[in-house]
Amino acid sequence: MTASEFFEFAKKNNAKMMDLKFVDMLGTWQHCSYPIECLDEGIFELGLGFDGSSIRGWQDIHESDMMAVCDPSTAVIDPFFDRPTVSVIAQIVDPETRKDYEKCPRHLVRRAAEYLRSTGIADTCHVGPEPEFFIFDEVRYEQNQHTGYYQVDSVEGAWNTARFEEPNLGYKPSYKGGYFPVSPTDTYHDLRGEMVYEMMKLGIKIEAHHHEVGTGGQAEIDMQYAEITKMADQFQWYKYIIKNVALRNGKTVTFMPKPIFDDNGSGMHTHMSLWKDGEPIFAGDRYAGLSQTALHAAGGLLKHAAAILAFAAPTTNSYRRLVPGFEAPVNLAISARNRSAAIRIPMYSPSPKAKRLEFRCPDSTANGYLAWSAMLMAMIDGVQSKTDPGDPLDRNTYEMTPEEMEGIATVPASLEESINALEADHDFMLKGNVFTEALVQSWIKWKREEEIAEMALRPHPYEFNLYYDS
Repeated sequence: MTASEFFEFAKKNNAKMMDLKFVDMLGTWQHCSYPIECLDEGIFELGLGFDGSSIRGWQDIHESDMMAVCDPSTAVIDPFFDRPTVSVIAQIVDPETRKDYEKCPRHLVRRAAEYLRSTGIADTCHVGPEPEFFIFDEVRYEQNQHTGYYQVDSVEGAWNTARFEEPNLGYKPSYKGGYFPVSPTDTYHDLRGEMVYEMMKLGIKIEAHHHEVGTGGQAEIDMQYAEITKMADQFQWYKYIIKNVALRNGKTVTFMPKPIFDDNGSGMHTHMSLWKDGEPIFAGDRYAGLSQTALHAAGGLLKHAAAILAFAAPTTNSYRRLVPGFEAPVNLAISARNRSAAIRIPMYSPSPKAKRLEFRCPDSTANGYLAWSAMLMAMIDGVQSKTDPGDPLDRNTYEMTPEEMEGIATVPASLEESINALEADHDFMLKGNVFTEALVQSWIKWKREEEIAEMALRPHPYEFNLYYDS
């Protein structure tokens, strides 16, 4: 859609309002609405002004003015406003220099795609995420000087088998028993379907949806792979649609990786492949049907995994999921089928187009623009440096001795470790001016000061169980 077609599109759909959306550093959509009669084609060149100092991790108060430049190709009718409203995604520029704002995630992923093309390795990176999430009926939480607790509840919760529900019919997914059951155990088929239909209306292609392993309404909806920039935009729509459909059905959704103790956490296994001239370059005659290029790309992911996870598993809660011994993908190795390996090679299809790397460590709290760009930069570095991914991990890790496991590196144990790794290892991200030092340092500063330090100051509820009567 061109700038002129944007206004024709609005008129055709009887839309009187435009909703501008852009993503902040941490991955949250921000928005502001404008009457279309007050707009002209300048919004696609000059942009619309806003206060950058009010956006997390961006500008200081003395340099707050920023401009959001609308991308007409992203225009769709927003599915959640009462009256027809054209939604358009924007990227951010400096109002004085007119240069791309270096902390704008959407600019960053486009630079990553451009850098890939400049290397000659490939011209397209396809991304196919598998985001997981929980659907709850209720959530309560509080944190102050004298109170600290959370409580979640779900009609599907295994803990609710004795709850008086008038009537309680007993169909609750057991702990770790939620994978693929039909109704009446899976009570959320229609709700997930409603989410899928809303996505399809916007042109997002969906491969499947199903109940996930966890009790309490864990779900997964998989999007068909797409070019990295397009998928990053789609992931923002994905979260927006899922949360809003849940809300209008009296439910609430969380993408927190580990909101329930003693059950499976929510990840975002991410499938990535590189293509050149319309052909896949990850298929070959090496291990698991991969090419040497794909193996080197996997080597780059494993080499830089700790730093990548500062963006791809970016919360303190992420590391409640990434714990050894609980089927989590914590082992930094490749494998054709072992799901405890950080990189799995899906073996469902012999087609060369299906050959890809499935990086299993990320979760859905990630900002897709940043996380997938970091992963792409690591793959490029691996190919350029011919990085060996090491021996495949094709054994059952639960049958291996501690001595055998000693040689296998694992993911960081905490967000603090990942942030430290990012601080020490981010030169590969700076190539091609994809990531900038300013963005990396802003990310490190925010995570240390606003999340890691704040968590360290507060007592944990379980500490009362452990130590109150010491």
